[in-house]
Amino acid sequence: MIKVAVAGYGYWGPNLVRNIQESGKASVVTCCDMNPERLKQVSSKYPSMRTTSCYDDVLKDPSVDAVVIATPVATHYEFARKAFEHGKHVLLEKPATSSTAEAEKLVELATKNKLTYMIDHTFIYTGAVRKMKEVVDQGELGEIYYLDSVRINLGLFQRDVNVLWDLAPHDIAILEHLVKERPVSVCATGACHVGNGHENVAYLTVYYNSGMIAHFHNNWLSPVKVRTMLVGGSKKTIHYDDMEVSEKIKIYDRGVDIDTTEGVHDARVSYRLGDMWAPRLDQTEALRLMAGEFIDCVQTGRRCITDGNSGLNVVRILEASEMSIKHRGKEIKL
Repeated sequence: MIKVAVAGYGYWGPNLVRNIQESGKASVVTCCDMNPERLKQVSSKYPSMRTTSCYDDVLKDPSVDAVVIATPVATHYEFARKAFEHGKHVLLEKPATSSTAEAEKLVELATKNKLTYMIDHTFIYTGAVRKMKEVVDQGELGEIYYLDSVRINLGLFQRDVNVLWDLAPHDIAILEHLVKERPVSVCATGACHVGNGHENVAYLTVYYNSGMIAHFHNNWLSPVKVRTMLVGGSKKTIHYDDMEVSEKIKIYDRGVDIDTTEGVHDARVSYRLGDMWAPRLDQTEALRLMAGEFIDCVQTGRRCITDGNSGLNVVRILEASEMSIKHRGKEIKL
């Protein structure tokens, strides 16, 4: 039985505690939070669980095998670094860190100490994204041409990060999961309308040597909530709508066919109007699968699906996008 400590019992912490407790393979023995009211909630729901407001108590406890960190992103690096230095496995909330240099250092520390290091990119474990991965890996889409993502809502303004750092990690992680090719550069633009210095509307484009392109639209000001993604290929296209209840994934055999037998300048374009179908999706809670993945990797030592490198790749794109925004959309090499 893996013994786990959870640092941070705010918005996401209770969900992490519940799923780890219900896994049957691990137990949360300690919960750490600086807010006394949150610790009272923990004690009320889990009377046998230890609580503390001091993170060092978690690090010094030899019975704790792993630490789950669900604290503000500014604290991620120090909390995870100390955990690795004390021989603890780490499950870290997204985004992994606030800089590429910090993300690289955590990957190095985990590797050096032979410890499991996983990022909680929960969407990777949803039935919808797992089905998308299956379709892409089977080659049903053909060559991937583009990924177009929209994640907007009248959202909760963050004090320490812009809208890309808040919303884009979900979809960048999906991009990183689906596409094996590494991106080469990014361009991003955005605007701040509330005077806090952090963009509340932003647009990010990611470029690849193959010609594939990925685009992300994030917005905290939209009166409507939209969670959609298109993954288009040479054969078929996936439409993913996370707001749909029963048919989140639709696969379209519709697009264009280009005949270049008479030369590029005389290429003929014909439209393909085939079928659309919605595959059946596994309804298992994504967070339960994510927690199970972490526990299994701790027990077996195998590489996590969303390991530290996955988190590093996301942070690298986010950091470059922030630099691009500051230079009015300048292309930033990765």
